[in-house]
Amino acid sequence: MSQTSAGAVIQSVLDDVQIAALADGIVIIGAGQAGGRAAEALRRQGFAGAITLVGDEDELPYERPSLSKEMLHDAEKEAITWVQKPEFYAANDIKVLTGTRAVAIDRTARNVRLGNGETLHYGALIIATGARVRHLDLPGATSENCYYIRTLADSRALRDRLVAGRRVVVIGAGFIGLEAAAAGVKRGCDVTVIEIGPQPLGRVVPEQIGAWYQSLHASHGVKFLFNAGLVKFHNEGNVVIVETKAGEMIPADTVIVGIGVIPNAEIAAEAGLAVERGIIVDEFGLTADPHIFAAGDVARHFNPIFNKHILLESWQNAQNQAIAIAKNIATPAGAAPYAELPWFWSDQYDVNLQMFGLSEPGADTVIRGNPETKSWMLLQLKDNRIICAIGMNTARDLRPARDLINMGATLNPEELADTNVPLANIMRREKRDRAAAA
Repeated sequence: MSQTSAGAVIQSVLDDVQIAALADGIVIIGAGQAGGRAAEALRRQGFAGAITLVGDEDELPYERPSLSKEMLHDAEKEAITWVQKPEFYAANDIKVLTGTRAVAIDRTARNVRLGNGETLHYGALIIATGARVRHLDLPGATSENCYYIRTLADSRALRDRLVAGRRVVVIGAGFIGLEAAAAGVKRGCDVTVIEIGPQPLGRVVPEQIGAWYQSLHASHGVKFLFNAGLVKFHNEGNVVIVETKAGEMIPADTVIVGIGVIPNAEIAAEAGLAVERGIIVDEFGLTADPHIFAAGDVARHFNPIFNKHILLESWQNAQNQAIAIAKNIATPAGAAPYAELPWFWSDQYDVNLQMFGLSEPGADTVIRGNPETKSWMLLQLKDNRIICAIGMNTARDLRPARDLINMGATLNPEELADTNVPLANIMRREKRDRAAAA
């Protein structure tokens, strides 16, 4: 099928969806960042039909990044970013059902059944149910001194436990675990991180980055145990003793678990939609059912940049994919695929990490700057094209690196490593050369 024909097909589908949505309304399951941004964008794009936002938390939509960062840094400061002020929803005729769980989808009748027995009819449905934390399946791991970080309630409870002098054990050395460790150090806690792998961040970034973060945390007094499987938690009053398979016994006043998340895709699977570690959607956010979309942490979307389906757990994806879907529903004539380069950030101590692209094992590596400092960059290349850029305190260089990834430019690795050659100059040269060749 030609690109023109494919565009006509998707516009026809979205035209039908818009007609149904205007007649029967839009239901959004999940009132997190993706759900909240979808509702907001629908109204900003002029959608005039009914919008109902259903969320199982008691809060209005909010952004999650600060839950493992600023929210834990100060017990007195509520460092949370709300998607919108409470009055926005009433002013824009958006019905928000907090503390309400959606339990089933009837695709034939186009109904959503709620946990309270009510039924919501829809013309279009957006599933933005996000993900839930993966729990430790160990004896004693249900201790009241064991905390996870996923919701505002989780962070509020945990921040009161980060008291100077207390022993904190973090299970998992991914970004959430390391951000929590940094928060514990900032609050004066004695922090130990236990990781089943050989180093921090092993599943998400190249080993040079993980080793650098290990050194960063060690310089702040954090202790690490690697290749450490767990046996059980011994609960002795207000203290938890974490037992490893090697026989080590680590006492903790507070245990923080950060071992990943599971997409909340069960409601889609039970409705007969394709699910494979997330709800399968195309580049327009559509499932195989033309009246059902999925966005955010729960959606495994087709990304035209990488020519494959990917699941992203990030602030950028939750927001921008939801907005893209809302625009396509509200204005089918201007329908456009969601095709963005993934972007992620993490703040730990005085270091801001930002990453563009997807890290790939085995890719060629270029180091730009001095890793002995707190400002340097790692670039991953395939066939001399940048596929991933990871920078520590290098926001200015990351912007042209992002553009070079999007351009697919063939570059000189030695030039990329030379900090005397600004990446912005390389990017401008590539743009000039392309314009001259056009």
